[in-house]
Amino acid sequence: MIRAAAISCLAVLALGACQTTGAEVSRAAPEYLGVDTFLLDGDLVQFEVAMKGVQNPQELDKYANCAAAQYTLIRGYGYARHVRTKLKQEGGIWAADAVYTISPSLPRGLRTIDATVEVADCEANGIPTV
Repeated sequence: MIRAAAISCLAVLALGACQTTGAEVSRAAPEYLGVDTFLLDGDLVQFEVAMKGVQNPQELDKYANCAAAQYTLIRGYGYARHVRTKLKQEGGIWAADAVYTISPSLPRGLRTIDATVEVADCEANGIPTV
């Protein structure tokens, strides 16, 4: 009987050690607030995207890339190249103003995007496109 009580006490202590302290921070899923697209000139396209719950600016860049990739496919092209992005944050909402060129063949430059591959990656990661 004493042995069973001791085992019960050890089990309770072990469970108590597993309890959380409340200091852990849970990360809310980012909220995608939409995309506005503007054709600037022929193959030059501007995307304005907005998000809540952003942990780092790369999440906003990825959202803009996803929008650009889908738009590229919609226009019948296969590739995009990132030109520039301007970021801002206000009241917990992050916004990006990003510009890309789109083209049927792989453009020159370092920040090129294969639209088909990018859209598949976005879908796999739950990031919306245009």
